[in-house]
Amino acid sequence: MANQVFLHFLVPLFYGAISQPIRYSIPEELPKGSPVGNLAKDLGLSIEELPARKMRVSAEDYFSVSADSGDLLVSGSIDREKICGRKSECALEFESVTENPMNIFHVIVAIQDINDNAPHFFGKSIELEICESALPGVKFPLDSARDADVGSNSLKTYTISPNPHFSLSTKESPDGSKYPELLLEKFLDREHESSHHLILTAIDGGDPPLSSTTQIWIKVTDANDNAPVFSRDIYKASLRENIPLGTLVLQVTATDQDESVNGEVTYAFLNGPPGTNLIFSLNPNTGAITTNGTLDFEDKTRYTLGVEAKDGGVHTAHCNVQIEILDENDNAPEVTFMSFSNQVPEDSVLGTVIALIKVRDKDSGQNGLVTCQTQEELPFKLQPTSKNYYKLVIDKALNREQTSEYNVTIIATDSGTPSLSSKTCVIVHITDVNDNAPVFHQASYLVHVAENNPPGTSIAQVSASDPDLGSNGHVSYSIIASDLEPRILSSFVSVNQDSGVLFAQRAFDHEQLRSFQLTLQARDQGSPALSTNVSMRVLVGDRNDNAPRVLYPALEPDGSALFDMVPRAAEPGYLVTKVVAVDADSGHNAWLSYHVLQASDPGLFSLGLRTGEVRTARALGDRDSARQRLLVAVRDGGQPPLSATATLHLIFADSLQEVLPDLRDDPLPPDPQSELQFYLVVALALISVLFLLAVILAIALRLRGSPSSAAWGCFQPALSSNPVTGVLPNYSEGTLPYSYNLRVDAHSTTAAGFNFLHVAPEVAPPQDLLCDDPSVVVSGDDEDLKLSFKSSPQVSFYRAA
Repeated sequence: MANQVFLHFLVPLFYGAISQPIRYSIPEELPKGSPVGNLAKDLGLSIEELPARKMRVSAEDYFSVSADSGDLLVSGSIDREKICGRKSECALEFESVTENPMNIFHVIVAIQDINDNAPHFFGKSIELEICESALPGVKFPLDSARDADVGSNSLKTYTISPNPHFSLSTKESPDGSKYPELLLEKFLDREHESSHHLILTAIDGGDPPLSSTTQIWIKVTDANDNAPVFSRDIYKASLRENIPLGTLVLQVTATDQDESVNGEVTYAFLNGPPGTNLIFSLNPNTGAITTNGTLDFEDKTRYTLGVEAKDGGVHTAHCNVQIEILDENDNAPEVTFMSFSNQVPEDSVLGTVIALIKVRDKDSGQNGLVTCQTQEELPFKLQPTSKNYYKLVIDKALNREQTSEYNVTIIATDSGTPSLSSKTCVIVHITDVNDNAPVFHQASYLVHVAENNPPGTSIAQVSASDPDLGSNGHVSYSIIASDLEPRILSSFVSVNQDSGVLFAQRAFDHEQLRSFQLTLQARDQGSPALSTNVSMRVLVGDRNDNAPRVLYPALEPDGSALFDMVPRAAEPGYLVTKVVAVDADSGHNAWLSYHVLQASDPGLFSLGLRTGEVRTARALGDRDSARQRLLVAVRDGGQPPLSATATLHLIFADSLQEVLPDLRDDPLPPDPQSELQFYLVVALALISVLFLLAVILAIALRLRGSPSSAAWGCFQPALSSNPVTGVLPNYSEGTLPYSYNLRVDAHSTTAAGFNFLHVAPEVAPPQDLLCDDPSVVVSGDDEDLKLSFKSSPQVSFYRAA
């Protein structure tokens, strides 16, 4: 089981990535399923949280996380030599990702070397030719062994089998590798011994140590006493990756003081790592080393080559060539989405994480330093969380009605010269929420409807729009308030909840209802639902559906009026009476005009076109009849006009005594009780004469000589009235409004053309009726107003029919 060797820090999960990585250390080649450490515990997560947090690691080829315990487990073969090569320190760096909320943590697992690789030689044997003339102390470098392990487990020393002529020493090259060197201890004698066989053993420093052997075959040749000598022991060169094939790396040079064939030097690579000959080539005659393949800094950063120089005899020399590969900015950054939510509600709060992004560049140094940004102005921004990690978060309020989706382009750029970049595009869909109330297309509605409309007629339509989607944008309509009584509202209008069409449930009557107010509501189907109200005023237009009605003079069943008495001395312009009519319609439909259809004497009277006032046009002549008859037509202004008629009976007389004989001769409509009525009328007429004389006397005394027509004119127009109720407003000149409540109560019997009257106070103010005459007294309550005179308190005003 792995032991945790480094102190790690725990940071709350709701913040960004932790500032320090979590470190573990394990030996290589652990069996699959071996625990490395309890990652959940080290991150501060409880066992119960593990299913919801969905903890995972990015190094899935090597490690996994137990969903039950939170342990970090080995999931694959971990071979330090394959992962890190000959690096002295080896570690796997990866990320642990948790969700709900999303967080990332860096984990470093140090891989400890075990002595699982024995040293090995590349060649099966080593063959040397040594001239017998070689002096003791001559050194012969031998092919070195390779050990994939590092540190204490790497190759430590070489030994050879005992031989009196040779000894062995272990040397270390500048790159840290060890190679054997054979030392000639004493002269060789080819004639005594022409060859030697040695066993070379390479031993590492492991516990227990591992070793390997190879055979050394030494052939003793005849004298060639000068070996080639390199100009230097180590050659160094630096090359940029991706240079063209055939590029000259360097040239090694060795010289031999011998002459002829013994001084001719040739060059060759010593047995080195596999593939060296595929990357570099060596000219055997010149020693020039050129590239033979593609150099990739990301694959290998350094090459160490062994070169042998051999003369025409048996002498050789060795040198090392160290080639360093320099990085070029030849890899564009890579963008990987570790987690991504492409459906984002439009009411998401600012700072909500919608994606976790990892950037990676295979280059090194500045060439591998990457920055990330979005391509254009968007309601999102990138926040760096740790090295090479970014969060894509909401930076501005979202509105699906304005933009329903965003094409987010993320650009990763490295810091090389010239810099390289890559683009990755994702589409973020904005989902709808019910954040818009319906909006009526008008601030208020004014609807005109002509009266007498057919029931069920469409009178208006309201319309509201909602930019939301689906049920959030489906609008229904209803009436929520009105100035009509709730119990009758449904009998007047209704609205279609889907179309907003308003229907009249009944025929409207302008004379009963001129206008009414409605409050309509548009409501969407969201949750919670949103609504908007709008006011609508419905104006019921008038049609000419009411004919004028004559209020005065009061008409008998046959359409004729009671008579009006005119003084014989009436001057031209004297107001005889006034025809009063009303029309229940409005406007021009109620604008009345008065016309004389028939007259006993057309030139004797004039009729006001708009006022309905009947005045004398000239003085009464001796030949003119005392009884006159006028047939008056009252027309309204509608199209077509409607009309009514009234017949006026006018009698010229100065007293009732003059009228009575005419009354007796005046035929009355047939009536079964006509005889009884006749006697009653005669009795009442006698009493009335006395009252009238008292009235005339009182008026004469008070006015002191003023014309009797003036007093008569003061009363007659105002009191010549019939009962009137319910007249509409806004009338003038010849038209009485319904609010002009004229109330006349007949408290006495009507007979023989006499009518005793009481006048309601609404008819006219008392001062208008009495003409400011102090001899007249007004008494009574609001129901009945009685006129009497100081000279004769028992007299109430009456009018002869």
